[in-house]
Amino acid sequence: MNESIPVLMYHSVSEAPTAATRRLSVDPDAFDRQITFLAENGYTGMTFSHLADALAKDGPVSERTVVLTFDDGYADFARVAWPILRRHEFPATVFVTSGWIDDAGSNAAGHPLGSMLNWAQVRELASEGVEIGAHSHSHAQLDQCGDAALCEELRIGRILLEECVGAPVHALAYPFGYSTPRVRVAARAAGYRCAAAVRNIRATASGDPFMIPRLTIRRSTDDNDFASIMRGDKQFYLRDRVLTAGYATVRGARRVGKRVARHG
Repeated sequence: MNESIPVLMYHSVSEAPTAATRRLSVDPDAFDRQITFLAENGYTGMTFSHLADALAKDGPVSERTVVLTFDDGYADFARVAWPILRRHEFPATVFVTSGWIDDAGSNAAGHPLGSMLNWAQVRELASEGVEIGAHSHSHAQLDQCGDAALCEELRIGRILLEECVGAPVHALAYPFGYSTPRVRVAARAAGYRCAAAVRNIRATASGDPFMIPRLTIRRSTDDNDFASIMRGDKQFYLRDRVLTAGYATVRGARRVGKRVARHG
């Protein structure tokens, strides 16, 4: 496969997002225009796991393929985003933080940033063809977790989701996009087949299946921006990539500091 494929990363799709979700949210009207743009320009959709399989096998993928992913598991996906996607016959992958589920009960963990899907909605979406992926259990910064905590974040999230949908959960998205070789090894050991990073470049067959890159769609992404992203404008995310590289160095230093403190 010679093509590079845009894997788009969304979060909440809401008219009135919370303060915590606003920057990475998308207005419903803007989202509708974006999906209409894809449909009118001949794009066809693919779930994240199907793309990962195609990349791994170097299989045929149309240059007009797009993958639509949604992180965290906000309730507005079922109410707002999915009806728009279904109308245009686009599949989607929702990476669900299992501890943030609205009726998680005794399994609740972490601090949800908005109104979240409940288990019945997750089950219904899966029955309608939405791929359900994992997004850890508590939305932890996995690269900063100790080995035991890391394994639990990956294991619990997958098990709870599989019990809900009655099918294997193959795909993972790293919370905040953070991962390291240790995290990726742990993800594979936990039973995942592929994982989503951020990185703001297109996916290709030469990449690591546990570090498939995605392109960030924000509330500030206007129609012209979206067209540039879909054209593959390499300059569009330049600032994001520079900031990501710089922050990776900072996070590495934090991990070293934590190890020194533990073994001090």
